[in-house]
Amino acid sequence: MLRLCALAGCAGLVVLFAAMAEESATEAPAGFNTPSFNSAASKSNGLVEPTGDTFALDQQVYERNHDVGTGLGPVYNGTACVTCHESPNSGAASQITELRVGHNDPQGHFVNPTVLINDGQNMITGRSIVNDRAICPQAQERIPATENIIALRAALNTLGDGFVEAIPDQTLIAISKRQPGQSGGKIHGEAIEVPIFEAPGQTRVGRFGWKDQHGSLLSFIGDAYVNEMGVTNRLRPTDVTTVCKTTKDPEDHPDRLGLADIDHFAQFIRGTMVPPRDTTLAETGPAIHGEHVFNEIGCSTCHVGTMVTAPVGTIVNGGQFTVPEALANKIIHPFGDFLLHDVGTGDGIVQTTGLYETANELRTAPLWGLRTKSRFMHDLKSLSLESAITRHKHEAADVEQKFSDLSPSDKQDLLDFLNSL
Repeated sequence: MLRLCALAGCAGLVVLFAAMAEESATEAPAGFNTPSFNSAASKSNGLVEPTGDTFALDQQVYERNHDVGTGLGPVYNGTACVTCHESPNSGAASQITELRVGHNDPQGHFVNPTVLINDGQNMITGRSIVNDRAICPQAQERIPATENIIALRAALNTLGDGFVEAIPDQTLIAISKRQPGQSGGKIHGEAIEVPIFEAPGQTRVGRFGWKDQHGSLLSFIGDAYVNEMGVTNRLRPTDVTTVCKTTKDPEDHPDRLGLADIDHFAQFIRGTMVPPRDTTLAETGPAIHGEHVFNEIGCSTCHVGTMVTAPVGTIVNGGQFTVPEALANKIIHPFGDFLLHDVGTGDGIVQTTGLYETANELRTAPLWGLRTKSRFMHDLKSLSLESAITRHKHEAADVEQKFSDLSPSDKQDLLDFLNSL
């Protein structure tokens, strides 16, 4: 029925179906339950592991530091996944930003840079990311003078992303379709179809990465392993340069269990709980009223408070993943819509081939776990929640104006609500 509704454009029926599903769904387990470098104390959401594997082992692989002998580099940003995902524990958000650059061609279309390395003898092309680190001076990247589009991106939280992967495409499409009606035509999130690396030729609605460039966790992970650490794998089997490289591609091999690192990473992320609320603050009068204000002025149009994951046995990711019981039919509260929007902070970067309209769009940042952060927005340039809110323009201009017009007490209540997330 969902597929028929999506094809027919009947967003209302999809919303009705989601509401019916919510009645029988249960809350997803919540908690910051993956203390860094203490996997013995970690607790998963109940995801069943492959034979011989454990959640503790998955976390250990996620936290393992690489060196040149295990495939690090030649250019990279971190030596382990946990380097960029550790606040407040393994898999969470980060204070670290990555650098992306590029320029526009005469038609106004984004073009990835050509980065010369090794005194101009070699080049790195085909990607917007520029790595801050290298295993030797000859491989170190420098930003060419031709690149006038420069953007910083915060490393994203991955806790609870197994549940995000289990959100039906139709749910995201339905949210996108109803947003114009909720906002007088001002807000219109874009759901884009992106390739699934593990299922060549198949696509899915994107939901991972600041540009929604990935629709599956394995695709997201395989891409990040090369771009952030320089470790090649079965989904991304070639390094961006061979300068100073001593290992053979691909560098990520299956272990004695038949699982490569990217498989352990996926198991770890799929096994994490969703970021929890500060229940003490959430139950106070000001925070309760603040949530009402949040909804009333229109923040919840994009920062959607509740979604329900797909039923158990649903096949996603181009047939490569079946939603398991631990992730199925669960109520989650991401306070995000996983859609692309232009709210005036776009960075000009295009990461999905041909979708030039996404240059100034960014994925709505899910607000779960917000209270663990000290800097905000995609570039971490906002040092307060109020600063982050007032940076919202374009699609969100009316909502930002309504926030600015609030009384001091209503503003504080709204901030109390956000600080409970």
